[in-house]
Amino acid sequence: MKLEKVTEKAGRKYHDACGAAHGLDLIGERWALLVIRELMMGPRRFGDLRKDLHGISANVLTQRLEGLEASGILRRRKLPPPASVQVYELTDWGYEIKPVFMVLGGWAARSPLHDPTLPLSAVSIMQSFETMFDPALAGDAAMSVGFVFGDEPFVVRIEEGVITTRRDATDAADVVLTTQPPLVAACVYGKVPPAAFEADGMMTLTGDRAVFDRFVGFFNLPEKAGA
Repeated sequence: MKLEKVTEKAGRKYHDACGAAHGLDLIGERWALLVIRELMMGPRRFGDLRKDLHGISANVLTQRLEGLEASGILRRRKLPPPASVQVYELTDWGYEIKPVFMVLGGWAARSPLHDPTLPLSAVSIMQSFETMFDPALAGDAAMSVGFVFGDEPFVVRIEEGVITTRRDATDAADVVLTTQPPLVAACVYGKVPPAAFEADGMMTLTGDRAVFDRFVGFFNLPEKAGA
């Protein structure tokens, strides 16, 4: 059985010396890139990964994690007490793929077939900010915007034309939105006023509302290809 599995996997390879071809050997399986995406902002537990990867089965997630670990892209680690749980995290080399995500995301956003109404994870919306940020529009802006999705806090900082996103406590943020990722996307990219969601109890905004209003202006979706 082990020999059959190895043969089956070998048959899926491109057998091409091109670096891009080998890259696809490593991450070309369905869900592999999205597993990597969800680890871009730090270690995650198996259950957290499955929750944010809509439609993936436990069996397929296990296979992708094992394959990426065997390739040296991620590793398993047990957190010390009192957590004492196993998490998955990218290796230093694994993190180096981040620019590929940004270029791919920006390119694919121009597709006429892109459907922005599909499910969106917390990491996805955070990474989209780095991809779509326009430093020319931000100018000399200096701000920190917090987002809380369930029990996950994130902070986006903008200063001197540079944007950073990370999992972090939102206590010191200028403004904090507590809601769900698709609603943040609607506000930032669809320019829907937060008040539209606050009225229905779907979003809570605390802090300096003017900061978020300015923040929204730094992001725009690109024109569709062929437009």
